[in-house]
Amino acid sequence: MTLLVPRGETVGIIGRNGAGKSTLLQILCGTLSPTKGTVRIRGRFAALLELGAGFNPDFSGRENVYLSASLLGLTHAEVDQSLDKIIEFADIGEFIDRPVKTYSSGMYVRLAFSVAIHTEPDVLIIDEALSVGDIRFQIKCLARIEQIRARGATVLFVSHSLEQVKRFCQTAIWLEQGQVKLHGEASFVADRFRDYELGRLAPPSGEANLVAEKSPAKRDSVPAHIERTTMSTDMLAPFEPLTVEIEYAVNDDMIDGLLLGVAIKGLDGQHIFGPNTHLEQIDIPASRGTHGITYHIPSMPLLTGTYRIDVGLFTDKGLVCLDYLSSVNEFTVAAPYFSEGLVYISHEWRVHGR
Repeated sequence: MTLLVPRGETVGIIGRNGAGKSTLLQILCGTLSPTKGTVRIRGRFAALLELGAGFNPDFSGRENVYLSASLLGLTHAEVDQSLDKIIEFADIGEFIDRPVKTYSSGMYVRLAFSVAIHTEPDVLIIDEALSVGDIRFQIKCLARIEQIRARGATVLFVSHSLEQVKRFCQTAIWLEQGQVKLHGEASFVADRFRDYELGRLAPPSGEANLVAEKSPAKRDSVPAHIERTTMSTDMLAPFEPLTVEIEYAVNDDMIDGLLLGVAIKGLDGQHIFGPNTHLEQIDIPASRGTHGITYHIPSMPLLTGTYRIDVGLFTDKGLVCLDYLSSVNEFTVAAPYFSEGLVYISHEWRVHGR
């Protein structure tokens, strides 16, 4: 493959497991040698590849800060200047002076990420590292990455979250069996990959999975979660209204950039429509407590079929998912007349004289 990533660009790297994403990043970082060809990186780079890579398990967290930072090119004096900030960001308390072999996976990634971002890199390489930390730490990390990006650094970002890639990255690379299948604008590439995967993994008719996805963590441990959703009806005709009532709870005092999204999908998983409050510039309550939102479709354009609704609660403009309920509601559109296709498109016929 041949790639050129300009300075200051944020690039998402996506693909199925085994496509070569991690291998590519390891080659870029120099931990693997390419079979042939060359890699050139201009400026200082920092990488978060394998969890805790470069840490000595018998050393304390503080000692590993110096060890890891030296591997990233910092001098002892430079680490001295940043040490307090690194420890504060990692937020692991008294564990900073305990051996890292006693750390949880979350503590590992907190410390590793904190060291990497405080090197002030020109190129930051991240391989799914944020998936290990809790949601609050993800939010803090993404805010810090935004600061690094704002000063002109280049970011290479491997993620299985297509929404993170679409909202965080300018361009994306889709890898398939070690080759670049598509390289272009992030939303375009992510959508093409999603469509490809839906077509490859679509279950036979009538065998779609009805199990709803729940929060990745216990609900009282996340900043906000969805309490319940209800629909005005589960059976309607084309052009009739549909209303979805959504109740959510905020568990922190205040969350910045909270948004709510609704997705309408077919039984095959095909994404039909997915608005959210951020895209439509609607502010929703983010103070501690329980709140309600109404999502109303005054005239349903869908034709005959059964459809499912996903509801998601996000922060940071959709970068971090706080709660996501998949296939939480289902409705059927029954047309009293013959129709072809998925949606009704307003049109008219004109017959010209012969």
